[in-house]
Formats: sequence, structure tokens, C-alpha cells
Amino acid sequence: MGYQHGIGAFPTSWDIPRLFSLAVRRDDTLGLNLNLPGLIGEIAVHRNGMRGKCGGDVRHMAISNSRQQSVPDTGARERIAIFSALALVLLLASLDQTIVSTALPTIVREIGGLSHLSWIVTAYLLATTIVVPLYGKLGDLFGRRIVLQVAILIFLVGSALCGVAQNLPELIAFRIVQGLGGGGLIVTAMAVIGDVVPPRERGRYQGFFGGVFGLSTVLGPLIGGFIVGNASWRWIFLINLPFGVLALAVINRTFRPHRKPSQIQIDYPGAMLLALTLTSIVIVTSLGATLASEAPVSLVAFSLLGVVSLASFIYIETRVADPLLPLTLFANRAFVVAAAIGFIVGLALFGSITLLPLYLQIVKGLDPTSAGLHLTPMMLGVFVSSITSGQIISRIGRYKMFPIMGTGVMTVALVLLSSITVDTSASTASVYMVLLGLGLGMVMQILVMAVQNAVAYEQLGVATSGTTLFRSIGGSVGAALFGAIFGFALNREIAAHAPQLADTMSDPTAIGTLSAELKATYNELFVAALHPVFRTAAATAFVAFLLSFLIKEVPLRATLAVEPQNDPLQMPRDATSLEELARIVERITAKENRWRYYEQAAKRFDVALQPDEFWLLARLGEIGGRADKAELRQRLGPKETRQPRVFHRLEDAGMAREAPGGFVELTEKGQQLYARLLRQRQDNLEKMLADWDSNERPEVRALMKELATSFASSPPVKPGVMPSA
Repeated sequence: MGYQHGIGAFPTSWDIPRLFSLAVRRDDTLGLNLNLPGLIGEIAVHRNGMRGKCGGDVRHMAISNSRQQSVPDTGARERIAIFSALALVLLLASLDQTIVSTALPTIVREIGGLSHLSWIVTAYLLATTIVVPLYGKLGDLFGRRIVLQVAILIFLVGSALCGVAQNLPELIAFRIVQGLGGGGLIVTAMAVIGDVVPPRERGRYQGFFGGVFGLSTVLGPLIGGFIVGNASWRWIFLINLPFGVLALAVINRTFRPHRKPSQIQIDYPGAMLLALTLTSIVIVTSLGATLASEAPVSLVAFSLLGVVSLASFIYIETRVADPLLPLTLFANRAFVVAAAIGFIVGLALFGSITLLPLYLQIVKGLDPTSAGLHLTPMMLGVFVSSITSGQIISRIGRYKMFPIMGTGVMTVALVLLSSITVDTSASTASVYMVLLGLGLGMVMQILVMAVQNAVAYEQLGVATSGTTLFRSIGGSVGAALFGAIFGFALNREIAAHAPQLADTMSDPTAIGTLSAELKATYNELFVAALHPVFRTAAATAFVAFLLSFLIKEVPLRATLAVEPQNDPLQMPRDATSLEELARIVERITAKENRWRYYEQAAKRFDVALQPDEFWLLARLGEIGGRADKAELRQRLGPKETRQPRVFHRLEDAGMAREAPGGFVELTEKGQQLYARLLRQRQDNLEKMLADWDSNERPEVRALMKELATSFASSPPVKPGVMPSA
């Protein structure tokens, strides 16, 4: 129901009584005050057109009522079946980011390509990064069930092809196919929550899916090592087939199509140009040295392609209605700093995951399963420090120290890893890895929090996704860059110290046939080639350490989840506690409290007005200070039987008078009192703006005026008196 306001009415989505029930809490100034963060969070949910893309009018905001959101009536059994299937495909897709790490030595021994083995990881990460923005919009346009089914099919086809690959180029190409499907699984599975779960329960399921991601990070290297140690490496990919088919069947049977009308436009040119830019960067970073000596023209061509694609992407993003990555984000220091640090974190994480298993298996002689076990502590370090830092932040409300400490620990860990030798024990190396994991965990999620707490609400979703995107890009580039540095360094070491080992670069199986003396030499050269990798990583981590001091710590605010209408990068997120919060504060904001508000206002302004007289004055002031008698009675409703009597008391107080033509109006004295009332209410609201820069958020100040006006004219009820039915 719309709420009457002025000479017109609020849009029907403006549930003003509920808005105040969400926002207001008691204080001792005028009896009430506003919980601004919760209020702004509520208003930010599902806003449609607030300032548009570049500006606009705050009055076009729409406030959603979560109790009016609807989802299909999905039974408990069907929901369990759907989410079991979704958790399974999500686990498979996320596992494939790390499961191959402990299998890399075995793979290259069988099909060759040691110098380019990082592409086995890079190809999947790159493909996933590129398609994530597209899948989000495709699901909105065509429905998530069909998009999810297509993503599963692509993922399964890619997995099957990876399982039968005969050489490294084939495996890399098929990993790209697999990543094109895997990216869709990750995004769409999270989006399905909004289709089959009521808003109140979504946080629980999203937390469960977050646990699936964490579990896959920890289990990936371990499962990969176990499979390779007990079967062929091909089963790392082929094992996806039966589970994927099962998930596909369950989703097809239980997930009811649910498509909401959407006017979202997909930025296809931006997506294509972003793909070309990232691909060019990865190719130049991973193959630059080889291309420079063997095909310099190709190196120049890929470099030019990257530059032209990037320039074109920037141009397109300033022209399209729904940009893939709004360039206005780069005017926000918090986003720029977080994106840069996130890029470095992705660089260090996936670069380390790619090369550490090689060290453990080739140099330390561990089997794949044992290598996975030694790598697991690093992932557990990420998991534990991420959870612990989040809990501490929730208690103390401060977060800047964690990126500083995390990047510092990362730098120390990478320096220690750059000092490993052939004689360094596997346990000692694992301790260094744990330190690296602890540092990574203190940074990754905190960056997202810092961005969310520093950007304007209308940019919160896309800023969050943009930060994650840069971390993914860092992972893609890191795996390729560190792999290239390692391959170049190993070639150089072998050429300088043991030319007779040159065959091991093209045929890794030759490593197993080396004599004890040559194997010892090879191990020394292998470790020497790792040193520049970790030194480079340590240098970049130190840059992140310095950048982390630039993070501006904004006091944490109680935001509710924002879900922009036209955000191509945004992962679904929901405010599950909204209704519970509304119920709690509704007890505080009963009409009896408004009665006390007007009583205290009369005392503060030293006027002899009763609360109902004060309210009628505010109502007249709200609609311009002048109204037709009949129209005023209609606006106030037939239940306001005491209106004439109250008006006459206002007349006696010199606050209002009758005007010719059947009108009533406020006197100059009444208008002055209304202005004082409105100013007092706005002052109280602005006390809540201590952590908000009103110059940067004019929509907040405009909103405060709207709320002060509406609240001042809210009808009161005397305590102990039942409102008229």
C-alpha cells in the first residue's frame, strides 16, 4: 500500500511505517533516534535507478519489503535434493582449481611439457575468470536452471576431454573448455539460492556453500595426490563424469524453472575485450621469453593485441548502459588499493600451489599423496586465519591491521621459501607453507570487507565483485608468470651447469632414469630455479604490504546486503536478518512512542500544544502549509473524527487559520514552528552521520530530509489508549 505524502503519494514500494519501524530506536533527546546504517542498508536493497548511472533523483529510490519477496514453494525434500546436487557440482568445479597441483609432476612425466606445466592450472583459472560475469547475466535473462544445466554439460565435456588428452596442448585446450563450464557452476549455483530458498533462510545456505569452497581448497591437493598415487592421473578429470551426471539428473527433476522478467543487457563487447586482454597478458607473461627468442613477431603481436584490447575495453565501458566493470570504481582509493592487493594475493596463492608440489615430489622424493598431505597445512592456514580474523573483527570492529599483518607474514614466508635447499626437510618447508597460508587468510576476505565498508551503497555489489575479479586475474597471471620464471630459470641453470640434462625439459620421464649423481645435480638446479620465483613473489608481497597501509579504515557499519539491479559481476547476497530486526524495533516504534515524541517536542519548543495538535501542524506543514478542508479530511482518513476540534485548538494557539475558498493554512507562527520541528528532527538524524561524508553522499542528506518530514507527520496514539479501529 502506498503511503500518502504531500499532494501525492509515495510509490507503493515505499513502506514508510515499516521503514521507520526498521530505523527508529529510543534516545533521550526527543524520545527517538534513527539507526542510520540499518536504514540505509534497507533502502539500498533493490533500489532501482537511484542516481541512475551518473546522477539522478533520490526520490526515485524504491524500498523493498523483504516480506513481499517470493520464491517458489519448494518442498523440504526437493530443496535438500537440489542443494545436495548443487553442492556436488560446486565442489567439483572448485576442486578442479587445486586438485591438479599434486598431479602436475605425474602429468608432465607422461605427456611432457615441463616448461609449460603452469598452463594446466592457468587455462582453467583464466577461462573461469572470463565467463563469471557472463553467466550471472545469462541466468537473469534465460532462467538459472537451463544455464546451470548447460554449464554442467560444458564442464563434463571438458572433463571427459581432459581425461583422454594425449599431449600438453590438448590438455590445456580441454582445461579451457572445462573452465568455461566451471565458472558457470560456481556463479549459478550460488544464484539458485535466491530461487528456491526464502530470504530468511538464505544466509544459512550461503554459509554452507562457502564451507564447500573452503573444503575444496583444503582437500584439492590431498585428493589429487591420492588419485595419482593409486590410479591414473586421468581419473582426476574422469571422476567428475558420474557425479556430474547424477547432479544433472537431480536438478532436472527437482529444480522448477523460475525466471523473473529482466531487462538486463549483457555487455558482450566488454566481455570479449576483457577475455582478449587477459589472454594476451597471460600469453606474454608465460611465453614471453620463448617468443622473444623464437618468434619475436608473435610476441609483438600479442603485446599489441593486449594493449589495443585494454584500450578498447576502457572505451566500451564508458559507453555501454551496463558496463562489465564500471570505471567509476577506480576513482575510489579503497577499491584501487584492495584490487591491487587482491591481485598480488591471487598471484602468490596460485603461483605457490603450482610449484610447491613439484619441489616436494621431484626434490624431496615424496609420492603424490604425501605431497598433498604436506601442502594441506598451507590451505588449513588460509582457512583458520580467515575465520579467526573475521571473528576478531566482529568483536573489535577494526580491520586495517589484518591486511598489514597478513601481507607482512606473506612476505616473510615467501622469503623463507626462497631460501629452501635440497637439504631442507619437507616438514620445514611445510612450516613455511603454513606461514604463507596464515598470511593469505588474513588478507583475502578482509579486502572485500574494506571495500564494502568504504564505497557508496549503490556501488557496493559491483565493487565487491570487482575486487574478487582482480584476485582471480592475479591467480591466472600468477600461475603463468611464476611458471614462466621457473621454466626460464631452470633452462638457464641446466644450460650453464649441466647441459647433459637438457633432455629433461622436453621429456620429464628422463628424470627417473638419471643416475644418482645426475639426479642430485638436477635437484640442486631445480631448487636454484625456484629461488627467483619466490624472490619475485616476496617482492610483490612486500609491495602489497606497503599498499595495505593506504587502506582507509572506516568504522564498520551495520550494512544489509545490497543487490544492484544491473550489476553483471555481483554474486547473489541476501539480508536474512531483516525481518527479525523489523520485529524487534517495531516494538519500540509503536504510535505510543510518537505521542511521547510530540510531548517532548512541545516542551523543547516551549509551546502549549498537545501531541495531536502538534501532529496536525506537522501534517499541514508537510503538504505545503495550505490545504483544502475536504481534501485534508480525505487525506487524513475518515477515522480522524477529531480533526475539526484539533484544528480549532491550533487556531486558538495562533498556529493556523481558515482561508478564503474553503482552505486552511498555517500562520507565519505555525510555519516557523514547523520549520523548527523539521530542523530538530534533521539535526538528530545527522548526529548519526558521524561516519558518513554528506558531500560524497548527497542522496543520504536528501533522504534525511524526506525521513524527517515523514516522521514528524506520523500519527500518534496516547499511551494506554487503543487506536481507533
